[in-house]
Amino acid sequence: MGATGLALYGRKLWETMSSHWPTADQQPGAIPAQIEFARRWRDMPKVVFSSTITTVDWNTRLVTGDAVTEITRLKADDGGSMDIAGATLAAAAMRAGLIDEYVLATHPVLVGGGTPFFTALDHWVNLNLVETGTFSDGVVLTRYETRR
Repeated sequence: MGATGLALYGRKLWETMSSHWPTADQQPGAIPAQIEFARRWRDMPKVVFSSTITTVDWNTRLVTGDAVTEITRLKADDGGSMDIAGATLAAAAMRAGLIDEYVLATHPVLVGGGTPFFTALDHWVNLNLVETGTFSDGVVLTRYETRR
């Protein structure tokens, strides 16, 4: 997250994140990683894509128009590192070929529901493995670059 210049959220994940992280560092028992993440999350510029909410806060801008058009514009204007969070938003960016890198954190939990993060695609997306890591709690991080 330290290298991310802009975080892009769909509405559902935005509502989850914005209900927790603005004050997570002030909660009893907050560990150093949570305190650091909360600070970074508040400070980071964010864009929320939604046609149903009308206001956002915490250094955030609301986009009610087409997400693919806006992400394309952001990539052309800035070129900086952006994170896309939320399965529906990520699926639209995936289908449009707008994702340069996939960073996946696989948690050792089977949820059994929810919106699949990987949508059906019209074509394969070939990836190159760049990095792997395993954390003490069993989370496995894999980072891939899109092969163009």
